[in-house]
Amino acid sequence: MKKAVSTTEQSSKRDFGIKKDEQKRARKLSEYGKQLHEKQKVKEMYGMREKQFSRFFKIAAQKKGATGEQLLSLLERRLDNVVYRLKLATTRTQSRQIIVHGHVLVNGRKVHTPSFLVGLNDVIALAPSVLGKTVFVEQVIDKRLNTAAKVPEWLELNKGERKGNVLRFPVRSDIQAPIEEHLIVELYSK
Repeated sequence: MKKAVSTTEQSSKRDFGIKKDEQKRARKLSEYGKQLHEKQKVKEMYGMREKQFSRFFKIAAQKKGATGEQLLSLLERRLDNVVYRLKLATTRTQSRQIIVHGHVLVNGRKVHTPSFLVGLNDVIALAPSVLGKTVFVEQVIDKRLNTAAKVPEWLELNKGERKGNVLRFPVRSDIQAPIEEHLIVELYSK
């Protein structure tokens, strides 16, 4: 006959020999771990893969000024982020999809690349074919336009025409997300 196993014996078997006080204690991250975590957080936030992110870092490193601030400025200027910041999409993922499907115009021309970098005085608008889709406009765009989310100061939004333009390039103070860009620079400088 089988012997009945108590609940304490079962839980100890599930712990695989790890003591309870060791489970409670969290491992302290190394400096490399902190740097990697920060990079992964920013990559996920902007929805980028490693190759894209490292390409943007190389571009930022070649520019004058602080590399970390230049990197964040470049990431903010990506078209998918600008469409999201202008409240023309609910998420960055949705803005990428809208762009890839050819529903976004930059200075009157269709752009299919989410990583397209907007320039000064660029006008970002939705294609007329999208504005004709009333269900999409009402349920996605108008719903997001009427939220309390604030458009950054470096962008200007025209709610009536559902378009916006770039007034200036973003600076570090425009980015409210808790990002420690110096950790990313340290990681790539190894």
